[in-house]
Amino acid sequence: MLNRQKNVQESDTCLSSPKDSLWSRQATRAESCNAVRKQKKIIHHFFLFLFLFTASSSYAQRILTVEEAVASALQKNYDIILSRNDSTIAAIDYSYRNALFIPRVNANMGTLWNNNSQKQTLADGTKRDQSGLRSNNINSQVALNWTLFDGLKMFVLRDKAEQLLEFGELEIKNQIVNTVAAVINNYYNIVRQKQQLRSIEEQMSIDSERVRLAQYRLDVGVGIKPDLLQSKIDLNAQKAAQLQQQALIEQLKEQLNQAMAAPQFTMYDVVDTITINTGISLGEVMNAAEKNPSMLMAKKNIDIAALTLKQTKADLYPTISFNSAYNFSRTTNQVVINNFSTLFNQVRGLNYGFTATVPILNNFNTRRLIKQAKWDVGYQNIVYENQKSITDLSVINAFQNYEQQKKALALEEENILLARENLDIVFQTYKLGAATLLQLKLAQNSLADAENRLIEARYNAKFSETELMRLSGALLR
Repeated sequence: MLNRQKNVQESDTCLSSPKDSLWSRQATRAESCNAVRKQKKIIHHFFLFLFLFTASSSYAQRILTVEEAVASALQKNYDIILSRNDSTIAAIDYSYRNALFIPRVNANMGTLWNNNSQKQTLADGTKRDQSGLRSNNINSQVALNWTLFDGLKMFVLRDKAEQLLEFGELEIKNQIVNTVAAVINNYYNIVRQKQQLRSIEEQMSIDSERVRLAQYRLDVGVGIKPDLLQSKIDLNAQKAAQLQQQALIEQLKEQLNQAMAAPQFTMYDVVDTITINTGISLGEVMNAAEKNPSMLMAKKNIDIAALTLKQTKADLYPTISFNSAYNFSRTTNQVVINNFSTLFNQVRGLNYGFTATVPILNNFNTRRLIKQAKWDVGYQNIVYENQKSITDLSVINAFQNYEQQKKALALEEENILLARENLDIVFQTYKLGAATLLQLKLAQNSLADAENRLIEARYNAKFSETELMRLSGALLR
């Protein structure tokens, strides 16, 4: 009887054991899910706090506009300041251009003391020997030299000073145009990299959601661990790309600081969008390019070379000058050996006259210089034609690129919508378990590529627009 009861009890225990074990596994799995949810919630709150902190820090930074960046560069850029200093030298020379027509006046003064011994033998045999012959001589002169004619070289030099002044002003304009273009390109490159950073952060959010889903599926027993590992690998790769992108943005900001002559590590933020002028026409740019600073500088070099030729030819003509001087001389002798010599002598008076210098032969140096000046005139004409050809080619290439980038921009703006819709559909399907991780990753990569192409098209279109404005000189306006 006891054995029978014992067997019944053992039988009951065996029958109840699988049920208790099932409930135990379910309870353990529920506790594990709850723990994972709590951990995810903590991570979610942490990233939310980090995002809000980063957003508040970015909001606290001053927004620097492209107009402010250009204005700062125009005032403080070192290349522009150096160019202005070079132009100032030409301006100083120009302010003294009429000094070529006024005479030159010089004053000379001197005094001389003598202490001599002298021996003389006269024709009648008389001999004289005297030492300690002391004398003092004082002389002074005010001389005037006025060039009246030098083959018109004075007029040529005056005109050349004016041309050099205008050339210096064109150099400043050319430097300003190049600096403004560089600042604009640098500024919008920061905007481009900032948009690229947002794209990376969007990919990070997608990868984070993939990690969450993969972990959940693995916890409930319907997922596999390689999906979780791959999702984490992709998330870490995006985090590394984010760090690199942030470093690149800081480097570009320091480049912009240098162009603006701003202190290092100046904190600021830039705008989020790239505005593009889509109304530029080729004809307007081609016409305006004839007057850009580079073309005007090449043309001005031709004028300067022509004046240099006239200046050199002036050496073939005689030079006529008016000379005048007021002289004063006084000599005092304490002792003389000859009774007829003067103890005191003073001379003063005004003299004047004309001098003509006629070039006859100077080893053919003037002829050589004239040939070189003629060759330089021809050379500067070739330089101008070459610069015109380069400018026209640059305008055509920039405009073609500008048109192509506008079309690419319109295409990519449409394509980004398709890529986002495609990713949304695949993601929802993936959540339901009807799509694989490979399909989701392919849609995610398609979105990343579309965003990269869109960002690149925007920047390239802006770069081409800036180049067209630089070539046409519109940046000065």
